[in-house]
Amino acid sequence: MKTIDEMLHLALLTPDEHQQISRWIAQADSPDEILRMPTLLWRAVERASAVMGIDDDLMRPPALDADGLVCG
Repeated sequence: MKTIDEMLHLALLTPDEHQQISRWIAQADSPDEILRMPTLLWRAVERASAVMGIDDDLMRPPALDADGLVCG
């Protein structure tokens, strides 16, 4: 929900989209139910995710020097 809230704050979702998406997520009993969100709402989330670079973050390999430690 934090990401959805941030999308609203950045004006990447309309208040109505945010409300509908939040409602859908809150009533979902499983990740599979979330995946059945209506297409228009998914498109809104996908657009906002693209602007925020969320997919890029998920595809980036983990840093091997986290906390100044180098694994090797």
